[in-house]
Amino acid sequence: MSAPTENRSTVTEREARQVAEAARERDWHKPSFAKELFLGRFRLDLVHPHPMPGEESVRRGEEFLAKLRAFCEAEIDSARIEREARIPDEVVAGLKELGALGMKIDPKYGGLGLSQLYYNKALALVGSVSPAVGALLSAHQSIGVPQPLKMFGTEEQKDAFLPRCARTDISAFLLTEPDVGSDPARLATTAVPDGDEYVLDGVKLWTTNGVVADLLVVMARVPKSEGHKGGITAFVVEAGSEGITVEHRNAFMGLRGIENGVTRFHRVRVPAGHRIGPEGAGLKIALTTLNTGRLSLPAMCAGAGKWCLKIAREWSAEREQWGKPLALHEAVGAKISFIAATTFALEAVLDLSSQMADEDRNDIRIEAALAKLYGSEMAWRMADELVQIRGGRGYETAESLKARGERAVPAEQMLRDLRINRIFEGSTEIMHLLIAREAVDAHLAVAGDLIDPAKSLPEKAKAGAQAGVFYAKWLPKLVAGPGQLPSSYGEFRHGVDLSTHLRYIERTSRRLARATFYGMSRWQGRMETKQGFLGRIVDIGAELFAMSAACVRAERLRTRDEHGREAYQLADAFCRQARVRIEELFGRLWTNTDDLDRKVVKGVLGGAYTWLEEGIVDPSQDGPWIADATPGPSAHENARRPYGG
Repeated sequence: MSAPTENRSTVTEREARQVAEAARERDWHKPSFAKELFLGRFRLDLVHPHPMPGEESVRRGEEFLAKLRAFCEAEIDSARIEREARIPDEVVAGLKELGALGMKIDPKYGGLGLSQLYYNKALALVGSVSPAVGALLSAHQSIGVPQPLKMFGTEEQKDAFLPRCARTDISAFLLTEPDVGSDPARLATTAVPDGDEYVLDGVKLWTTNGVVADLLVVMARVPKSEGHKGGITAFVVEAGSEGITVEHRNAFMGLRGIENGVTRFHRVRVPAGHRIGPEGAGLKIALTTLNTGRLSLPAMCAGAGKWCLKIAREWSAEREQWGKPLALHEAVGAKISFIAATTFALEAVLDLSSQMADEDRNDIRIEAALAKLYGSEMAWRMADELVQIRGGRGYETAESLKARGERAVPAEQMLRDLRINRIFEGSTEIMHLLIAREAVDAHLAVAGDLIDPAKSLPEKAKAGAQAGVFYAKWLPKLVAGPGQLPSSYGEFRHGVDLSTHLRYIERTSRRLARATFYGMSRWQGRMETKQGFLGRIVDIGAELFAMSAACVRAERLRTRDEHGREAYQLADAFCRQARVRIEELFGRLWTNTDDLDRKVVKGVLGGAYTWLEEGIVDPSQDGPWIADATPGPSAHENARRPYGG
């Protein structure tokens, strides 16, 4: 029997929702292509013509990529990292020398000052040779100390920490706890004010880079007291401070070189000057940081797609079955077509989102979230298809292939390494809910009080009047649009006709908005519990966004005479594949097993089907489902291992 987990904080569903809602960016000061898409408005003008980087940005970016490629080819031994489950110190030292720790840090602090576009190209490059090295650099810069300080830090903090992060120090981001995942309302780590300091106590789990970090961003709860607003707050903490113990280095299915651990804080003193932003702003800082930080994952997913395509092409041309190359068999060819078209689309989504982030003209919180969601799901599917194309060799390790005289292709490792991206920085299920919340924001802004049980009758009446005015103007616009005119988007006809796909996007955007409105009308306050419905709504929006990005990218490449004909072919193939998926999703909006599934789940949890589990032996070992995280001194030897230390 497993021992019951003690010391769990009790938070109601409403309280948890209020914490998450308070951390959201509520205002929309800039236009958002994806938000408009969910509202039934296809604003092609926001993404076409495709935004382009400046000449100086390109020059500096390409110069760094050339150096980074040479380093990756000469110095990073992916097989060694996989075999030893560590990134060698000399590799990290070389990355520091290159300036790779400071790709996004302003040159005045010693960084390279690369654009988001070229930062992501660099991550795709590094991640292709070693996803573990890509994770190291991404965790350090996308969510570690540099990004929140860049956005919310004081000048004193930037002067003190950014030069270190740019050249010498590895950073990590510590939010998750043993009993706290995507529900931050239950955060248990505390930061108690004591004069000009805070005293940290608690345990953090899955601290990527935490084992080797020099600096930490820590989220902790400040108790409310006189002179202290309290709430979840962000701090920069020296990883070598007294009272910090890395109690365990975690091992995973993939990313075997990642330095991820369990970190305990016991009476750790942190100067008040190391607090990022005001008390209570920690979650908002974390979520805002992730708006662009999430783009690092689809960057590495796009790189993985490119590698899958290369291996699929080379192998299926070499391997013959029944008198012809493997690729010419339709069942295999369909998989290769999917990989090629999807890789084109993922890079299109990544480049478009990155360039929009650089220009800062649009609000990209939904675009970045869609890129993370779509990239992680599709990259996993591409890697799975590659393993299938390779057959038994896809399941065999690269080391084993090499030992028996064949090319050491790490297809199974790629599959294992990519799997975490569907969980990292917001699982697919959480991303569905997060994006859905933003997608229906306009509806909740005008009609939210109508479905809020806490609102009074006068408040509901006022909300009803506001909703009537909004919907009287909005709903008629969902009836007809440019997507019904055969001449629309004619500038996308060049040999291959992409205009038909853009018209489909416009029509389907309105159809999606109508479906969302119908769902809200049908379920009202219960809408937030309809996670299957909301997930499908978001997945349709993700496909439409990817289709838009693919078409716009194809036209950009055509106008620049950069493989334009082939780009149009790939965009066309992707859009046709996406349309099949979209129609299936629409069908499942209303014809599904969601209600039946809920009944089955209640039966499972109630023990009605335990007889179905008979006839097996469970190899799991005994122990609590969630480790004890009671504050106090550590009973473990410190496993911290700074690079070069």
